[in-house]
Amino acid sequence: MFKQFTEHLSGNQIYLLASLWIFLVFFIVVAVLLVRIRKTHVNYMGGLPLEDNLISSPQNSKL
Repeated sequence: MFKQFTEHLSGNQIYLLASLWIFLVFFIVVAVLLVRIRKTHVNYMGGLPLEDNLISSPQNSKL
């Protein structure tokens, strides 16, 4: 089936297929990373913007 597509490709169609493959590989890699991420890490990262005491700014530190 794929042989039929590749036999009749003109110059611009190669770029279309290449961009499709790049998108598919990127999508699959992101999906695998999302499935493998730990729940504790997601909860920690989700709580970061809400907790002020985790970030030490120069105003809060004593010199």
